[in-house]
Amino acid sequence: MKILKTLRLLGLVVFIASILVFIATLFIGGYALTEKTIETVFSSKTDYVTTTLKEVAQEKEILNKEIDNVFVFTNEIESLLESYNTKVTAAIAKEKGLSEEEINQIFKQSIQGDAVVYSKEILQNVFPNDAAKVKLLDEATNWMYVGTKKYEKPADFKNDFTSKISDINRNNAQEYLLYPNKYTKFDLVKASIVGALQENNTLYLFLTFGLGIIGSLMFILTGLFLEPIPGIKNNGIYLSEATNRGWVALFVFTFLVSFYILLYFYPFYIVNWTRIVDPLKGIFIKGASASQWFLYGILYCVSMIVMGVRMFIKYRHNTYQIVRTASVLFFQIIFAFLLVEILPLFDLPGVDLKNAWPLDYNFVTDWNVKKHLEAGHLGKFMLVWGVVLSLIVVPVMVYLYGKRWYCSWVCGCGGLAETLGDPYRQLSDKRLIAWKIERWTIYPILIFAIIMTVVVGYNTYNIVYNPSNVGDSTLFGINAYKINEIYGFLIGSIFAGVIGTGFYPILGNRSWCRFGCPLAAYMGIIQRFKSRFRITTNGGQCISCGNCSTYCEQGIDVRAYAQKGENIVRASCVGCGVCAAVCPRGVLKLENSSEKGRINPNEILLGNDLDLMDLVNQK
Repeated sequence: MKILKTLRLLGLVVFIASILVFIATLFIGGYALTEKTIETVFSSKTDYVTTTLKEVAQEKEILNKEIDNVFVFTNEIESLLESYNTKVTAAIAKEKGLSEEEINQIFKQSIQGDAVVYSKEILQNVFPNDAAKVKLLDEATNWMYVGTKKYEKPADFKNDFTSKISDINRNNAQEYLLYPNKYTKFDLVKASIVGALQENNTLYLFLTFGLGIIGSLMFILTGLFLEPIPGIKNNGIYLSEATNRGWVALFVFTFLVSFYILLYFYPFYIVNWTRIVDPLKGIFIKGASASQWFLYGILYCVSMIVMGVRMFIKYRHNTYQIVRTASVLFFQIIFAFLLVEILPLFDLPGVDLKNAWPLDYNFVTDWNVKKHLEAGHLGKFMLVWGVVLSLIVVPVMVYLYGKRWYCSWVCGCGGLAETLGDPYRQLSDKRLIAWKIERWTIYPILIFAIIMTVVVGYNTYNIVYNPSNVGDSTLFGINAYKINEIYGFLIGSIFAGVIGTGFYPILGNRSWCRFGCPLAAYMGIIQRFKSRFRITTNGGQCISCGNCSTYCEQGIDVRAYAQKGENIVRASCVGCGVCAAVCPRGVLKLENSSEKGRINPNEILLGNDLDLMDLVNQK
């Protein structure tokens, strides 16, 4: 027993060491921008782009300069790209747009004292031999003509005109511009890595992922022998610093939230982590460079596998839990990770074939539909499958088996919550106010997703299927790209990622599924009103121990139903079955049966409902 405890402690030490090394790798090595780096990152661009960028980098003295700090280097890269765009825009403006001299000529003729008399005739006077430039400026600035708009001050006219000319010049230079967004910065920063991490990434892969897996498995497997009797035990979950919002939980919370913020919004700061998993990416494509999403996929799968082993041990007395855990691991590893990496090797869209709308909120975007249509018959089949899955398979399966077939057996979000998030399931708020908030948030998000889908789908139809109607990408005054961007930021990133997973140690493991997932809301409506699924209870056997309510990750007060012998039919229930697994009396049972008698609140016999002496007298 002492040896086992020592091994368990050693496993914990090894795991913590791997986490510390993982964090430390962000600060190992340096970054140096070279001509080869520029050529590699922008290989799809013209020679003009790469040559000009090299010249600007040389002028700013950043070329071949090694910088140790990723934050400083990223700022240098952003400044480089802005200087490059300014130079290119000016060069293209001189060739195709308006020069400073031409703009000043227009101002000279358009401003008479304090009056603005700008007109098409002035443009023809300035450009007597350039009809194309007159036409371009006429279409862009005719709303500024005298008689159309009155300017109180010449300065206001100059500001409007200068702004419009700036837009024209940037549009002319569009194909040459390099936008300093997170994707461009990520590619440049990663390609510029130099030093120990670049040369020994396989070693760091072992020191981080390898030791992390070894340490966590040592900690988990020794628990099997330290607790040889199967069954669920509280074991001080409300006393532990790790499972009851203590300092350990707060550290995990901080780490997870920070990771998701960096992953979604600042991936260029975690390029060292992606460099660590490059050898794994090379299994699929030799010499390929891993993206932040490949890193996330590896972390996701490793976390689920390791914590899945914990689930197998913890629930080894319950066949349903073992099979359910194996199912979510299968769908995550095969469908959400491996197929997404393998399908592009055959020129097919790398999509998760089990991801249904509206969880897959990009399903009807123009770029996604085009990608499927351009991939041939298989691509078209995958597009049709997405429609069939969302509109036919999902409701039919929910009718037959409830939400559990997807939320607890298939979904990757649910799978992570059930494995990595299992130690925090007891933190789900059971209060009535939490139930109200749940309904106030999840159904508006579903409505938001439906509106977004209609607007984006209409825009996609105009672009892909009816190009003659292409024009303004709005419907009911809503811009398709803007609403998709807003939804992706607020729901897809902040709620599903930062809050949904990052807040496990604070809000419990199913906060996203419970309060935010539009697919859960969609299936929940069907489950509540038209499904064969229920959890039946045997009130006469309930001893009110409270295990069922404690372990309900969806915040359902299961004991209240069990005490009354009432069937549990809730839109939020994901049918994980843990309430039945932890019940010491076998009171709870997951069933798929006839709809008759499924909802029975009026059939419950309570002592306050009748005079018990009447029952005695009837005998």
